[in-house]
Amino acid sequence: MEGNARWVSGDLQHPDRDPNRREFVAQEQEPFGSILSCIDSRVAPELLFDTGLGDLYVMRTGGEAVGPVVTGSVEYGPMTSGTPLIVVLGHQRCGAVKAAYTSLRDGKPLPGNLQAIVEALRPAYHQAAREAGTDPVETMARAQVTLTAAHLRSNAALAPLVRKGALAVVGAYYSLVTGKVEILGGAPS
Repeated sequence: MEGNARWVSGDLQHPDRDPNRREFVAQEQEPFGSILSCIDSRVAPELLFDTGLGDLYVMRTGGEAVGPVVTGSVEYGPMTSGTPLIVVLGHQRCGAVKAAYTSLRDGKPLPGNLQAIVEALRPAYHQAAREAGTDPVETMARAQVTLTAAHLRSNAALAPLVRKGALAVVGAYYSLVTGKVEILGGAPS
C-alpha cells in the first residue's frame, strides 16, 4: 500500500528495476506478494504498487475470472515459496465485467471463449443483482473481487495457510481516475 501511495502522489521510487536486480533474481525469486488482476491495459500491478522485478507474482485474467489453471497459478507462490499475500485486484470501468453483465442481462452469449469469462462472472452478476447498487457494473466488479477472494481463502490448499496466519488473501479495488487502491476485505489485522 505504501507503493500505491507513491503511485497516487507521483512520488515513485521505481524499486528493483535495474540490471543489478535482474542479476540478483536470475537464479531465484522470492516475491512478497501475488496479485490476481484483470487483463486491462490500464491496471499494471507492478506500476500501481510501485514495485519491481521479482517483487510480485502476477496473474491477469478478464475480470479476475478463475479456473483450475489460474487457481493453480495463484497457489504457486504461497505453496512453493511461502509468499504471504494474495491480492485479488478488481478495478473501475472493467470492460470484461461490463461485457459479462450485458451478456447475462440480455441473455446473449459472447462469441468464442469470451463466454467462459461470462460464466465465471455469473455468481458476481447474481450478487450484484441482489445488492441493487446504483451502478450495476461497478457493483458486479466489486462483487467479483469479494467472491474470488473468498473462494481463494477457502481453497483446500490455501485455507490451512490462511487459518494459521501464514497467508492473507485480500480483496482490493483500483480507481482508474485517482490511482488509489481500496481494500475491500481480508487485510490482516
